[in-house]
Formats: sequence, structure tokens, C-alpha cells
Amino acid sequence: MSNSPGRALRSFCGALLLLLAAALLTAPTAAARPQAAAPVPAATLTEVTGFGANPSNLQMYVYAPATVTAHPAVLVAVHWCGGSGPAMYSGTEYSQLADQYGFVIVYPSVTRSSKCFDVSSPQALRRGGGSDPVGVKSMIDWVTAAYAADTGRVYATGISSGAMMTNVLLGDYPDVFAAGSAFSGVPFGCFATTDGSEWNSACSGGTVIHTAQEWGDLVRAAYPGYTGSRPRMQVWHGTEDDVLRYPNFGEEIKQWTDVRGVSQTPAATDSPAPGWTRTRYGGTGDQAPVEAVSLQGVGHNLYAWGMAARVITFFGLDAGGTAPQPEPGGCRVSVTTNAWNTGLTASVTLTNTGTTAVDGWRLGFTLPSGQTITNGWGATYAPASGAVTATNASYNGTLAPGASVTIGYQAGHTGNSAAPGAFTLNGSTCATG
Repeated sequence: MSNSPGRALRSFCGALLLLLAAALLTAPTAAARPQAAAPVPAATLTEVTGFGANPSNLQMYVYAPATVTAHPAVLVAVHWCGGSGPAMYSGTEYSQLADQYGFVIVYPSVTRSSKCFDVSSPQALRRGGGSDPVGVKSMIDWVTAAYAADTGRVYATGISSGAMMTNVLLGDYPDVFAAGSAFSGVPFGCFATTDGSEWNSACSGGTVIHTAQEWGDLVRAAYPGYTGSRPRMQVWHGTEDDVLRYPNFGEEIKQWTDVRGVSQTPAATDSPAPGWTRTRYGGTGDQAPVEAVSLQGVGHNLYAWGMAARVITFFGLDAGGTAPQPEPGGCRVSVTTNAWNTGLTASVTLTNTGTTAVDGWRLGFTLPSGQTITNGWGATYAPASGAVTATNASYNGTLAPGASVTIGYQAGHTGNSAAPGAFTLNGSTCATG
């Protein structure tokens, strides 16, 4: 049978008319209009490539639930030695919890032969130094921009090598992470080596012992000059761990209580499950500055189904947990802009309306589409577009009750010169005006 161009064109036009008719019959009303297409398919683990600086060639996998909350939280879930991002996805219940609570998950995946994260090299143990932490930070930036995520609610959790990387990420990027949870890990800097080895036998054997301040100094040295708030930390360890010995649990507690500036004496002790001892430091609620869970008679592979829900409670991402208390106790933001054809300047005044001083601030806000910050003053700004976090300078990090600070930036735009919105201070929503 002939298949002339005319016949093909008529067939195509007929099919197009049928498709248009079907679309008109099934088109939703304005009230039921679906959301714009998500950056990755919903409810499907998806690999993302080309996400930014990635010096150690990590793979990035993302899980976004069918219903993502507005300005969602971001969870980085880090696998164990020999594992992978997909293995972390299938071996834990974080994706089911994301379905329930609407946050987005990043699953980094190691490609080096050991399938272990770099927690030992000098590059990995300083902010922006290179290796795995830089790649993970790029993944967070990608998700933050793609989903207009809340930069005040970025969290990390990991198992074994992933637990060690959780400690490293929170040390390298205290301005990025609000909290972490480490299962069978070691303190930041404990695994440090200078000979290219990925393994530190003294640390794994539990013989690297420091004072709390010495451990804290290792964390602070990763980002010299940083004076902002530090992440909360939850640590888990089995008393019979024969891979990363149990003394590392106590050293982690010493490190993170010092980093957070709280007493090493527990503020609360309980047993949430048989054989568990939970201690909380610097607070007694679900989001204490430091929480530690010791499992009697349990070995290295302690993670079990159901523990992730306790992690989510510690992070404050579940509806049943006590909501994290706003660090500043209240805030207000006012903005003035001055625009021209392709650019603008913005002056942003942040006021502490709470009753306690804010010691270290991160002001989150969302730039309108098409705007990109080219330079700024009074703070550091990252990323340059989308959901931005302005972090205090060394000279203006403390805000007394009622005090204000004014910062500003210059930005280019592609036609939309509106002021930013969705302001948060250290994760707490601010009033505007």
C-alpha cells in the first residue's frame, strides 16, 4: 500500500485532532490544575547527573515523594562501606517517611573500588577542600534549587562509613546542616590519615582519645572563622561493635557537646526500648542539642527497621514530634529594592523580635525566578539563585533582642525585579513588613 507524504500528513493531523479533543474532555478545572512537573519523577529513585562540582565522581540519586511540601526539608542519607545509594534507599525506610511527611531525599553513592566514603583525607576534612563532601554539597545545592527547599532544614544521616561521613559533613558545613544522625560512626577527624590510606586502625579500635575541647577544635578547624550556629547531633552505637569500637561513641558525645557548648552531663536519661540507654545533652526534649543512644549487647550492624522514625523525630520532620524551638524566638524582615532594566539592588533588614540573643544567624529566602545574585555585602550568599541562605559576617553574627542588621545584594534579572520572599531565620519563619 502506498505511504505517500500526503497520506502521512493527513494521518498525523487526524491523530493530533483526536489528542486535542481528548485533552479538552479531560482537562482539569483551574482549582484542580496539577503542579508543574517535578525535576525528577515522583516516588521513584532517580539518578541525577551533572549536578555540580564533584571531585571524587560520586553518583547522586534523588527520591521525591508524590506530594512534596512547599519549601521542603532535604535529607542526605549516606550508605555504608560496600553499599550504594540504591542500597541505602532499599535498606532503610526513609523513602516511606518522605512519602508521609513530604521531604526530599538525596542518596550519595561512592564509585571508588572500596565503596567507602572519604572521611580521612586532608581534603575531606576541611570546608571546600575537595573529595566527597564537596560532591555532596553540590547535590544539596541542586535539590535546593530544583525544589525551592528550605535551606534551614537540611539534614544528614548515615550508617557506618555513612555515619562517619555524617560527622564530616556537619563539621565541614555547619552553615548547611541543621542536624545529623550517625549510626555506628566515629568523631569528626578521628579517621584522619596523611598517607592516602582510607583506614585508621587506631580510630576503628577505639584508642583515639581526646578531651572534649580537642575534639571540638578539630571540628572548628574545618571552617576557620565560622561563628554561626552549629548542627544538632544524634549518635547511635552498639556496645559490642567490633568494627568501630564502642569507645568512639563516648568520643562523639564529647565532641558534639563541646561543639554545641553544652554540658557533658546528661540533662535526661531514659530507656526507649529494651537494652537501649538514651541520654540527652543541653535539653530534655525530642530535639535536644545532642542525643546519644547506646544499645547493650549489639554489634556493628545495629540499624533496624523503625529506627529511621526516631531519626525523623529528632530532626523534627514528623507530625508527631515536638516541633523544633525557634532559635531566635522571633524575627521580622523588611526589604527595599531598586531595579533597572536588567539588574537590581536589595536592602534587607533583619530584626530579632525574640527575647534572647541570636548568636550566629542564617537568613533563608527565595529569589524570584530569573534573578541571580552577583555580589553582596554584610553576609555571604549561597547559592546565587533560587532558595538562598545569607550567613552572617564575622562582625555582625550576634543580634541582641530588638536589635537589627541590614545586609544587601546586587542581582541580575530577566524581567522579574520583585523582592525576595519566604524568609526564615535559622529555620524559623519570619514575619515581614
